[in-house]
Amino acid sequence: MMLRVLALSLTLFTGFVQATVLQRPITLDTGTGELFGSLLLPKSEQPVPVVLIISGSGPTDRDGNNPEGGRNDSLKRLAWVLAKHNIASVRYDKRGVAASLAATPDERNLSVEAYVADAEAWGRKLKADSRFGPLILLGHSEGALIATLAAPSLDAAAVISLSGSARPVDQVLRQQLSNRLPPPLMLRSNELLDSLKAGRTDDNVPPQLQVIFRPSVQPYLISLFRQDPAAAFGKLKMPALIIQGSNDIQVGVNDARLLKAAKPDAELALIEGMNHVMRIVPNDVKRQLASYRDPQLPLAAELGARIIGFIDGLRTR
Repeated sequence: MMLRVLALSLTLFTGFVQATVLQRPITLDTGTGELFGSLLLPKSEQPVPVVLIISGSGPTDRDGNNPEGGRNDSLKRLAWVLAKHNIASVRYDKRGVAASLAATPDERNLSVEAYVADAEAWGRKLKADSRFGPLILLGHSEGALIATLAAPSLDAAAVISLSGSARPVDQVLRQQLSNRLPPPLMLRSNELLDSLKAGRTDDNVPPQLQVIFRPSVQPYLISLFRQDPAAAFGKLKMPALIIQGSNDIQVGVNDARLLKAAKPDAELALIEGMNHVMRIVPNDVKRQLASYRDPQLPLAAELGARIIGFIDGLRTR
């Protein structure tokens, strides 16, 4: 296995494998708004595997960019890695985000269930297209949960969880905020989390906590806090790959191990030095944050190698 990964890494680095790639916009009419995406399709006489790439939380767009976090083009670069190895992909702006903003302009109306329904609709569209072979769902960060929840109804060929949390997100937030907030604000934060976990909104949000708990985003958080990512992942019947970087400051290696424990037959790839935006970056806060705003940084070579090896291996299962 390691020899195969090394060989694939060499191929990715040297660019020996190339494909003529068709790049086109692609849209989806959901019935409740139009969603916009990008298709990369390698030229092929035979149907090629297609990866539906689902972005992470908040206003993260199809390319992995977030106006609050910066431009890094992580998902765009990943799509091109796949395309150059004869794997098609579709990545899209979620409803309420970027080009798909008009589908749900008010974030009060967003929900995990709506995101899952959209992923299922994209999947059905791709499965009905004769140019495509096996459908693989790849979710990054919160997108990993969406991919996990959408995969069963699509009978997807496989699921790839990239930097996906295993724990309910309210638990993740408690841990993250406990390291950053002074005691009075942490107390209020815990009260808000308790309320949302119980399905109740709370409009009494201190200014310092508005970015996380603003009233308009609370209905979405309620829908998100209902989910148990590890439990959902453990129910998957298709092959799965878990990828996690050791230097990810948002999701930890322990989450990947919990996903693996929930689904023991899943493959687990722990990539040394990789961070949340798929780059090899030291565990230094300034350099980590800078990488979120640097689209020129190359992706971790092992990332592409592990994904391509996994998808190639689906043919032999």
